[in-house]
Amino acid sequence: MLPAGDGAEAPAAPRCSESGDDRKAMEKSEINVTALVGCDQVSDGGDDAGLASYVSTFIDKEVGHDLKSLKKLDKLIEQMTENKMHLEEQVLTISSEIPKRIQSALKNAEESKQFLNQFVEQENHLLTSINSHLLSAQPWMDDLGAMISQIEEIGRHLSYLKWISQIEELSDNIQQYLLTNNVPEAASTLVAMTELDIKLQKSSCVHLLEFMRATVKFWHKILKDKLTSDFEEILAQLHWPFITPSQSQTTAVSWPASSPEVYSHLETLFCQLLKLQTSDELLAEPKHLPEKYCLPASPSVILPIQIMLTPLQKRFRYHFRGNRQTNVLSKPEWYLAQILMWIGNHTPFLDEKIQPILDKASSAVNARLEFSQGLLMLVLEKLSNDIPCLLYDDSLFCHLVDEVLLFERELHSVHGYPDTFANCMHILSEETCFQRWLTVERKFALQKMDSMLSSDAAWVSQYKDITDVDEMKVPDCAETFMTLLLVITDRYKSLPTASRKLQFLELQKDLVDDFRIRLTQVMKEETRASLGFRYCAILNAVNYISTVLADWADNVFFLQLQQAALEVFAENNTLSKLELGQLASMESSVFDDMINLLERLKHDMLTRQVDHVFREVKDAAKLYKKERWLSLPSQSEQAAPSLSSSACPLLLTLRDRLLQLEQQLCFSLFKNFWQMLVEKLDVYIYQEVILANHFNEGGAAQLQFDMTRNLFPLFSHYCKRPENYFKHVKEACIVLNLSIGSALLLKDVLQSASGHPPATAALNELGIYKLAQQDVDILLNLRTNWPNTGK
Repeated sequence: MLPAGDGAEAPAAPRCSESGDDRKAMEKSEINVTALVGCDQVSDGGDDAGLASYVSTFIDKEVGHDLKSLKKLDKLIEQMTENKMHLEEQVLTISSEIPKRIQSALKNAEESKQFLNQFVEQENHLLTSINSHLLSAQPWMDDLGAMISQIEEIGRHLSYLKWISQIEELSDNIQQYLLTNNVPEAASTLVAMTELDIKLQKSSCVHLLEFMRATVKFWHKILKDKLTSDFEEILAQLHWPFITPSQSQTTAVSWPASSPEVYSHLETLFCQLLKLQTSDELLAEPKHLPEKYCLPASPSVILPIQIMLTPLQKRFRYHFRGNRQTNVLSKPEWYLAQILMWIGNHTPFLDEKIQPILDKASSAVNARLEFSQGLLMLVLEKLSNDIPCLLYDDSLFCHLVDEVLLFERELHSVHGYPDTFANCMHILSEETCFQRWLTVERKFALQKMDSMLSSDAAWVSQYKDITDVDEMKVPDCAETFMTLLLVITDRYKSLPTASRKLQFLELQKDLVDDFRIRLTQVMKEETRASLGFRYCAILNAVNYISTVLADWADNVFFLQLQQAALEVFAENNTLSKLELGQLASMESSVFDDMINLLERLKHDMLTRQVDHVFREVKDAAKLYKKERWLSLPSQSEQAAPSLSSSACPLLLTLRDRLLQLEQQLCFSLFKNFWQMLVEKLDVYIYQEVILANHFNEGGAAQLQFDMTRNLFPLFSHYCKRPENYFKHVKEACIVLNLSIGSALLLKDVLQSASGHPPATAALNELGIYKLAQQDVDILLNLRTNWPNTGK
């Protein structure tokens, strides 16, 4: 290894005796390596100590301690020499090119600076020229601007005059057509004039607009009056309007005999009046009811139908306004029936004579609906005037609502009036009227509930003598109550908004809760007679209401209300995210709260009945518990097996109560009842009779006979395999009646089995699935007929 030192000096003497050539080669290698490494490392800061250390490490790596490695020095020297020359060439190239590039960049920068100065001079010259030109041209520009303004003003005046000329030209044309009695062309020209009026709506020329509107109004009135007069004459020839059904039938019979010219003239005038529809809508001021009624927007009735409605409107206002004897607040059915009769009387004529004219004119208007809409507006005006006078008279207001609902039902179902059009339900939905309606509805519903619960037949089923119909054994009060709720649903189903429907739904839920509370109060009075007729009737009523509400929850109407309620709750943040999710996924319904309360009441009442019967059964089973199971004779000693005498009271009590409740409870309730009773009875017999006694062979056989041939068959009428409901008793009888050998083997298996599977398999083979291994072991120890083997 070479000692670390000054990299510029060679070693003073060799470390080993080598030939002169080898020593010279080694010196050259060190020099070249030092030079090469120096070129690469000097730039790092000229650290000589670091450079010497690097050279020493490099030589140790290439030569090492093996002297034979010195043979590589020639090749290493040659390689290092080439690297050195290559690096020197790169250094020389770079050192010669950099000054040239710098000189070229400086030259380019100087040229760019000169060009920039030239451009700045040119820009200053142009700016001066432009400013000078603008100053000299300013008078011309002012004069030109004034001229352009004058031209524009003259253009506006010219355009204004053109519009006036066009209006006057159209007006002259209409006048000329009227003088020549060419009404169709006059009507068409008025349509063109009306379209011009519509185009000018956004213009700021107030006087031009007024002139246009006045001209349209002038000719519209002339044409309308002329056509209306002619149209009314034609209608009079057809005996329009048809006031009575007989008149309508007479006119319908006479249609084929009528002159074809009459219907041709009718069609012509109808089409001409139809052309005036645009100008009529432009000029007429639509009559709207106050905004509080929230009527849907609808186009006005077409002009020909308006003329056809005029005589009927006059009749309606004559009879049902002012001090006429027919205008009586207590008789809304008079004017409602009149409107329905008029619609029915005119429907055939409208469908057979007017609708083809509209179809031929490519109009989308339905003549019958237009006619009905025009008549219905009379009803809406009448209701809006009468309702404030009736709000605080419950009987009159309720009668009005009833008649309006009947009217609406016939209007929609018989005459096909759309729900989307304005109707009477919009008037009833007005806030003051609607709240009064809710109040009256609640009041009369509560009165009805009072009367139905106080009735002598409240707890008797209407169909008690009809087996097929009386499956639910519904008492009259419950059926009447659900009918009341159904009627309320039908009454508010056609309300126009979901928010109003939801308020009625809340009323229904309140009524259900109120009825449940009333049933609970009556039930508490009958608690001492929990098996009595009235108590069972209350239970049937609760079950029926809960069942019907569950069915209603799947009804499309209530599902739509559920969606509407979901949107309301989401907006108001009145429900948790879990509850909103349940509503949205249809896991819950709008009646869930009521159904849960009713189901809880039903369960409590059923539990009370089961407990009552179970107490009676336990009292009747006292002697059976004390039976001498240990000393009963075996079957071989008896002529024939017979029922234990001590079991008779138990079975008789059970039979009588089952028959009684089967007759008084509906099928689903009775099924729940006997299943709950069997569950308690099974555990009772198992714990109080079987586990509390010891059994010899005769006692075990007698117990099995009593259970399988007498107790279980009592329930065979209600299910196919009643023994499956007495799992404890059935399996205990199996264990107690095993043969001696089987019992010994089973006992050995239970005692010797280290794990559960072997013992479980053995029990399953015997038909034992419910009892645990410990229970089976206890039962085996209750047997007394073991062989005398010391076990």
